[in-house]
Amino acid sequence: MCGTPYRANAPAPEAGKKDTIMSASNFEAELDRLLSVSLDDAIDREATAFEELTAPAKGALVIYGAGNLGRLVASGLRAHGIEPVAFADGSPTLWGSRIEGVPVLSPSDAAARYGTSAAFIVSIYSPGADRRYTCIRKILQDLGCRWVLSFLPFFWKHSAEFLPYFKWDLPHRLYQAADKVREVYSLWGDDASRREYVGQVAWLLSTMDFDGLPMPDDGPTYLPTDVFSLTGQEHFVDCGAFDGDTIRTFLECDVATHGAITALEPDPGNFQRLQLYVDALPAEMSQRIQIHPFAVGARREVLHFEALGSLTSSISNTGSIEVECVPLDELLAGAHPTYIKMDIEGAEPAALEGGRATIERATPALAICVYHRQEHLWELPLLMRAFSNDYRFFLRRYVDEFGDLVCYAAPSARVHG
Repeated sequence: MCGTPYRANAPAPEAGKKDTIMSASNFEAELDRLLSVSLDDAIDREATAFEELTAPAKGALVIYGAGNLGRLVASGLRAHGIEPVAFADGSPTLWGSRIEGVPVLSPSDAAARYGTSAAFIVSIYSPGADRRYTCIRKILQDLGCRWVLSFLPFFWKHSAEFLPYFKWDLPHRLYQAADKVREVYSLWGDDASRREYVGQVAWLLSTMDFDGLPMPDDGPTYLPTDVFSLTGQEHFVDCGAFDGDTIRTFLECDVATHGAITALEPDPGNFQRLQLYVDALPAEMSQRIQIHPFAVGARREVLHFEALGSLTSSISNTGSIEVECVPLDELLAGAHPTYIKMDIEGAEPAALEGGRATIERATPALAICVYHRQEHLWELPLLMRAFSNDYRFFLRRYVDEFGDLVCYAAPSARVHG
């Protein structure tokens, strides 16, 4: 599976081996290779991969990871008449317990008991290199587990129930958008962006092969000093301000120190922490910062919101509270923003549409997260390009995972070189 995102029964390469994309000089040729699979073959793979990968175990399944995702997989298996024989989990506090009637074992005990008789479904996606699917797969294989797969083939097979799930979706939908995927490739302004983009496409077509991704950027998120310059006079608009973490970084780096900041955060708990942070700043700085308890969208409306008090709080039809949503064109009427950032858990398309007039008028630099939905990787750069022909585009990732992937659109006059 790893490095070969086309056939469910393809042999896995040596663990830890980097995908050929990492050493390829012709990224466009690599992209063409990735997109060369027929739509029919992709759909067939989605329908058959789970059975092909688990067939040798004859229905005996161990779920690696007893957290929320593992429990979701367990309930899904049961809904389709499959009873998992055990959970395996790295947390010693869970060993010996039962979750929904299923015993929880240590990885070594699970491997000793079921390594040659059951397939292990890795159901973890938390940040951290030691929690990658490819890393866990190697650990389990070294313990003697014969059949290891990620949860994705199961989600593919039952996509109506499970997908989209965060960034994961059916790979054939990427093939359906192949023309747009190729079009966006032509927008990237440097090799680092092209390398990252092709790596992301390869990852979306794989079963969680992180080894094909290049190393992340080691600079501060939203401060792409290798791409364009930021000054102390910015009017920075922070959509999804959380507790002020990005503002804090900007002030530490003297960005917007003498300019203005408009921050929006709809989660009440996060907003309270943001308010406390801003109130504690020196008066000459805090008076330059306006904060609003709003979500951002295409129009003014009231939306349901899942308030978790965390980075993953989001607009949701099943949300427990209601929040006011405003378009940036209304909030920023008469203002001249110079830099707009959005990390709003998948609501970026609507928020961009709600700021279209402002963006077309002021042409601010944009930092838009493109990791919340599969199609955002190509749809959002195309949307931003429609705002101005003067934008140049760059792609950067700031964690050693698939998250914190940011598309920068910068006016050409602000781009280095």
